[in-house]
Amino acid sequence: MTSTLSISLTGTTDLPPGKIAAIVTSLEMVARPLLRPDPPGLEGFALERIGAAQLDRYLAIYRRIGERWMWFSRLVKPRAEVAAILADPGVETFLVRRDDADVGLLELDFRVADEAELAFFGLDESVVGKGAGRWLMNRALALAWAKPIARFWVHTCTLDHQSAPEFYQRSGFVVFKRGIEVDDDPRLTSHMRRDCAPHHPVIG
Repeated sequence: MTSTLSISLTGTTDLPPGKIAAIVTSLEMVARPLLRPDPPGLEGFALERIGAAQLDRYLAIYRRIGERWMWFSRLVKPRAEVAAILADPGVETFLVRRDDADVGLLELDFRVADEAELAFFGLDESVVGKGAGRWLMNRALALAWAKPIARFWVHTCTLDHQSAPEFYQRSGFVVFKRGIEVDDDPRLTSHMRRDCAPHHPVIG
């Protein structure tokens, strides 16, 4: 999210109607951590690498997972721009599969030298709470550190699940920065349904 809106460093700053704001927490690790064991009972899960030819599948799972948490950065981009990201050799995108269904998304961005960003990490609500998050994080860590990187990082925000920062820290990430992002509310620009993320009410 981006904005030129001036934010006071103390007190409360009112946002104009139609805007949303989030506190962003950035985390990193500079060495490969010891992997936690995979939870039991996840033998049916697998990763499938996808590219630009699977753009519709990508956008469908992105929207299905992300509408709860106001993921919209890919939805506001032109389709051709998203396809170019998926086609970029520096980006590795995977769908999580379970019993022939798409139930999750993992996207790793290696386009900055010597580092990787955990760009997207999410699971469908049908598999949340069953250990799939740990299973997917283990794959993300293995894939990232299989490359010659010196840093693996991720950011999350207050629009996301409240336990996300704790989960990332349990996985070996350490908080290094916090900031504020402001953008147009995508529910008012027709990029997301108006009833998405009701825990962040629309102010039109």
